Amino acid sequence: MFNKNKKDKRFEVSVEESNGAHMMQVITDKTTGVQYLLGMYTNMGSGMTVLVDKDGKPLLNPEYS
Repeated sequence: MFNKNKKDKRFEVSVEESNGAHMMQVITDKTTGVQYLLGMYTNMGSGMTVLVDKDGKPLLNPEYS
């Protein structure tokens, strides 16, 4: 059902930080290069947003854009 081959996965986690109460990840869409920030918080839920540059345009990972 799900693609288990890592090289064919569309998204990549490039940065991960955690302090026990929360975890933050930067996720890159390998097709477009667009980067997203995912925050997961104990007992509070989670949220995801696109990262933007100073002009409000999506932040792109140069490796994939």
